[in-house]
Amino acid sequence: MSESPFPSAAPDFKDPLGLLRACHDRILSHCETLERLVAHLRDKGVDADARKAAGKVHRYFSTAGKHHHEDEEKDLFPLLSQVSLKLADAVHRMKKDHERMDAAWQQLAPELERLGRLEDLDLFEAHVNEFNSAYRDHIATENEDILDIAQHLLSTDQLKRLGKAMASRRGQNV
Repeated sequence: MSESPFPSAAPDFKDPLGLLRACHDRILSHCETLERLVAHLRDKGVDADARKAAGKVHRYFSTAGKHHHEDEEKDLFPLLSQVSLKLADAVHRMKKDHERMDAAWQQLAPELERLGRLEDLDLFEAHVNEFNSAYRDHIATENEDILDIAQHLLSTDQLKRLGKAMASRRGQNV
C-alpha cells in the first residue's frame, strides 16, 4: 500500500516551520494554476473558469502570500539572523528575493484583476513566467537553506513565539 488511508493533519501554528513549508506548497500550486491559466487563455480565451482561477490566485497572493512574507521578515528572519553570520547572509538574500517577488507581483496583480481586458497575452505570459521563476527559485533555496536549519537551531520557546506571532497576524490565538 503506497498511500496511508489516514493522511497526516495539516500543520498549524504550533508547528510554524511546518506551516511555512505548507504555505510554500500552496504557493507552488498557485504558480501551476497561473501556467494553466495562460494555456487556457490561449486555447479558450477569457471565460468563467479563467476569471475564477485569476481571482483565486489574486486573493491568495494579496492576503496569505503577503502574510507569509511578513511571517518570515518580521519574525523568522530576525530570530535566525541572531544565530549566525552565515544565516544572516542567507536571510539577506531571502529578503532581496522578496523584493524581486513583490515587484513581479506588482506587474502581475493588475493583469489578473483586468483579465478580460488584457491587451497582450505574450506580455502576461512573460510576467507569469517571471513571477513563477522568482517564487520557485526562492522556495527551493529557502526550504533547504533556511527552514531545514531553523528546525535544528530554534528553541521550543522561539518556535512557540514564532507560531503565536503568525497566528496573531491572522487574528487568531494559539
